Amino acid sequence: MAEEKVFYATGRRKTSAARVFMTEGAGKITINGKKPEEYLCMPGSRYTVLQPLVAVSKNGKVDLRITVKGGGESGQAGAIRHAISRALVNLDEEFRGTLKKAGFL
Repeated sequence: MAEEKVFYATGRRKTSAARVFMTEGAGKITINGKKPEEYLCMPGSRYTVLQPLVAVSKNGKVDLRITVKGGGESGQAGAIRHAISRALVNLDEEFRGTLKKAGFL
């Protein structure tokens, strides 16, 4: 059985820090053990988290296990977006230009 490749990255915003563990998969996302819609109350925060995946057409193609702490919901969403962006660059360096231009890195 082939070993699954895990891409790891850390993201920060204000007083929030997020860690993302990314693997190829079907789009399953957990934030501190909960579904995004359970953990993030505001729809704008959920949108913020998914922006990097949509920008590089990876939404629904990778599984994410996210841990985040510190700050409020908006800061945590920004930290998660930063971490996901960095993990995507670890997955494929060609994503850097798109993500940088969008302001996610």
